[in-house]
Amino acid sequence: MEVSIQYGPSNTAAKIDLQDGEVITAEAGSMIAMNGNLSVETSTHKKGKGSFLKSLKRMFAGESFFLNHYTSNGSGELWLSSTLSGEMITKELSEGETLIVQAGSFVAAEHSVNMDVGWQGFKNILSGEGLFWLKLTGPGKIVLTSFGCIYEVIDDDDGYVVDTGHIVAFEESLNFSISKAGTSWFSSFLGGEGFVCKFSGRGKIWCQSHNSREFGSQLTPFLRPKKR
Repeated sequence: MEVSIQYGPSNTAAKIDLQDGEVITAEAGSMIAMNGNLSVETSTHKKGKGSFLKSLKRMFAGESFFLNHYTSNGSGELWLSSTLSGEMITKELSEGETLIVQAGSFVAAEHSVNMDVGWQGFKNILSGEGLFWLKLTGPGKIVLTSFGCIYEVIDDDDGYVVDTGHIVAFEESLNFSISKAGTSWFSSFLGGEGFVCKFSGRGKIWCQSHNSREFGSQLTPFLRPKKR
């Protein structure tokens, strides 16, 4: 499977070339187009291993209940995109490597990638995030998306603080805790930051430049129907 990220960074699409017999799993509704050599099967989890419970947890994580599985019968071409305007990246996970992915950032993964949903505790409710985050374990390629651009930071035991709405993914080797941004809760919320994730350990974090929740709150007043 070959993945080519095109038209970025603000209106990105992923072009995926599949060889005969290859399978890719993608988020429901992410397809732009495909050629006639691809067949699609929809299930609640991994192809051939549907799981109602895991699908429910995936919904709590902010992903769709169903997943689409594209199988190539010859030389296949698939185009995928995301709901919000932003960047897309690919990462190849090695055997046993796990990436924790934030709600809405998952686009697609090779069939060899194991997809599970991990409990993040009630601390995530306080931050405005979901109860569950996706756990993607290799080997295989994955495609992630963001709202705005994606940039990578490395935590090397000094610790790193990221606003909860700007997290795309992070390596499982990192520990995190939800905390206030400022010296007090009062100053944190007055400063507009509120909750942040404090990471510790060694590993990589992928962040997005825009916050979808903040964007939605700014946009909502303009979507309300005007009273006549």
